[in-house]
Amino acid sequence: MADREALRHLVAAYGHCIDRRDWDLLRTLYHADAIDDHTPYYCGPVDGYIAWLPSMMANWRATMHTAMSMLFALDGDHAQGEIVARAWHLTLDGERQFVAWGRYADHYEKRGGVWRFARRSFILDFAEDVPAAKGEDYGSEGVGTGRAGADDPVHDRLSLFRRTFA
Repeated sequence: MADREALRHLVAAYGHCIDRRDWDLLRTLYHADAIDDHTPYYCGPVDGYIAWLPSMMANWRATMHTAMSMLFALDGDHAQGEIVARAWHLTLDGERQFVAWGRYADHYEKRGGVWRFARRSFILDFAEDVPAAKGEDYGSEGVGTGRAGADDPVHDRLSLFRRTFA
């Protein structure tokens, strides 16, 4: 069960790193020789993926990557996972939202006692591009507002998140 929990933690950390634009922390989730496949946008070595991400994420004011269900198959220090995911994106002007519904087909390896991504591939099942709702704020004035990057309130409130997820 400890291995499965470590894999769930790894998957959740990925969403945090993407949404907070923490590319250095994201890099620690992958093995050095890992491949990331977000075809047709990027497919190749993880360092290239991480170098590409800032230009792609610059198109969005906010994002929220959520792993909804996780199914793992383990074989010693190797594992595979099907991760059902939702990736929500808000345009820079706040007028539209793009939601990708899909799955990650992951390959993980445990090296030196640590699970990391060896290969991550995204499979798109459905996408929505709709106007962003502008509803009531329900008295939320003064509530910490999420932001991409290091100035997100979570960093002030959860100091351990600044360094590692180990």
